[in-house]
Amino acid sequence: MADGGRRQRRAFIGSFTAAGGPGIVTAAVTPGRGALAVLSSVNSVRDPSYLALAPDGGTLYAVSETAEGAVAAYRVAGDKPEPAGRPVPVAGDGPTHLSLFAGHVLTANYGSGSVTAVPVRSDGALARSASGVLRHTGSGPHAQRQQGPHAHQVQPDPSGRWAVSVDLGTDSVRVCTLTDGALAVHREIALRPGSGPRHLAFHPDGTHAYVANELVPTVTVCRWDAAEGTLRPLTEVPALSGAPAGDAYPSGIVVSPDGRFVWTATRGEDVLSVFAVEPDGLRLTGTVPCGGHWPRAIAVSDGFLYAANERSGDVTWFALDPATGVPRRAGSLAVPAASCVVFG
Repeated sequence: MADGGRRQRRAFIGSFTAAGGPGIVTAAVTPGRGALAVLSSVNSVRDPSYLALAPDGGTLYAVSETAEGAVAAYRVAGDKPEPAGRPVPVAGDGPTHLSLFAGHVLTANYGSGSVTAVPVRSDGALARSASGVLRHTGSGPHAQRQQGPHAHQVQPDPSGRWAVSVDLGTDSVRVCTLTDGALAVHREIALRPGSGPRHLAFHPDGTHAYVANELVPTVTVCRWDAAEGTLRPLTEVPALSGAPAGDAYPSGIVVSPDGRFVWTATRGEDVLSVFAVEPDGLRLTGTVPCGGHWPRAIAVSDGFLYAANERSGDVTWFALDPATGVPRRAGSLAVPAASCVVFG
């Protein structure tokens, strides 16, 4: 317990077991310092590469990023999450992301280019099967990466009315509804051909969204209208200060809680980029090393930024300058094949 009888904050770290990862790691978070210390690990599903925590903090959900594709639920009571039932197939290949929306867990299935809805029971456990699968269609100009759809992320918008899926293979974002367990496309918004959108983050004001593009190191700034469920691209800004020296594949993107800054991670270049938020735009103010190699995901919590560096096998944390948003490396925790980190 933390001071005053409150449970100490914890981080949950996903990893690729096929690459030597320990599964799901639970770590204690040191208040005011952001430091992580391992409490436990659980290895009950293969490749739990992305995690999501229920709003009440009582249940943790994980994808199994495999060809068979599944999602699993865990009870979070002590220092080690306990499986809450068997993993549920998502009828999709390679789920890379998941989120909670309207009483369901949604998964973005990269390999099959689809989004799956799995009902959540009143106790937080999952129903035995999916209630619906929405299959994306389309392609893009990149010969190797865009031969078909590749859903990479799905999440609710800030109003909680819409589910938004980002598809790298079709260069588009789909705004969806969920009715009686079935997903349907409300609108599909085209982004620049060949950009390869990967992840989207909403501004706290609920009127803007920022899309990290994987196939080019850029961020697309969009205006979001929750009343109409529309996303309008406004401008595209570079995520790097110059031409990349080699591979450069943006991955994660987060917005500061106060809405003043946006951060992205770029694999290959292995940097974190800092953007100042401007009206209908972003301004790149600089980059810093990510503290490892191949940052797959980033997260912000209590004034610290965390990078899950997959190939170097660590989660590195940075203190954030409140005036400039610049991250300053503060420490690192070894987690082989780390892929994401969430906080509860």
